[in-house]
Amino acid sequence: MQLQIVCNWNAVEDYRGAADGNATASFFATHSQLTHSRAMNETVIPKPDYEAALREAGVRITRPRRVILGILSDAGDHPDAMEIFKRAVAIDTGISLSTVYRTMKLLEGIGAIHRHAFEGGPSRFEPAVGEHHDHLIDIDTGDVIEFQSDRIEELQQEIARSLGYDIVHHRLELYGRKRRKR
Repeated sequence: MQLQIVCNWNAVEDYRGAADGNATASFFATHSQLTHSRAMNETVIPKPDYEAALREAGVRITRPRRVILGILSDAGDHPDAMEIFKRAVAIDTGISLSTVYRTMKLLEGIGAIHRHAFEGGPSRFEPAVGEHHDHLIDIDTGDVIEFQSDRIEELQQEIARSLGYDIVHHRLELYGRKRRKR
């Protein structure tokens, strides 16, 4: 099994404080609380060429869209639309949030990106390149751990087959707490 922690956040104290009525609870991380770690299995994932993918789909590449595509290509994290917008506006103040949303929808529609809506948080985006992986979300720390398990993949195939189905697509998100050492 291969594992990678892709996001960390430090909102645990904020969440605990909110439980006491001292702060506003946000159970899952906001972008300002996230960090990112790269390769799950030490392989280098090629930088996506979103511009070529959109051109191939017949989409015109405008100046604002080119900025957004550059941000996505260079992103080492799984940003949400608001974070992409903030990064884009730092480059070009004329870019609108609606342009970000339309661009993300186009990219998702042609299969260039994947949208993840982890429970309680905004949709986050990642390139649709690289090996298939699943996610384990630590509900105490907010860590998002990417993993790949041949055993899980085989079991899913076996279950689908026994029920008379072929799996077309799946997404596995596990939510848990780290075991305490005794």
